[in-house]
Amino acid sequence: MTDPTSSSERSKHQVEVSIHLDSDLLEQIEHLTNDPSKIIETAIRQWLRGETQRDDELSRRLQRNPPVPPRGEWND
Repeated sequence: MTDPTSSSERSKHQVEVSIHLDSDLLEQIEHLTNDPSKIIETAIRQWLRGETQRDDELSRRLQRNPPVPPRGEWND
C-alpha cells in the first residue's frame, strides 16, 4: 500500500540530523520500531503543533468526578 513515488518525494525533502539521546530512551524507542527516526519525527511534529497529550498509561490524567453539591440541592 505504500506508494514508491511518495516515499521518493518525501526523501527529497528530508534533512539528516545528528542528535544525542539517552541510551535508555533509545532502547525504548527501538523496542517500538526498527526505524526510530519515524517516532522522533512524529514527536517533533506533535510538539510543534502544541499537542502535549501523551497516550500512555503513565501520563494519563484521571477524570475527576463532578463535585457533590451541598445537602438540600439535589443530594437529599
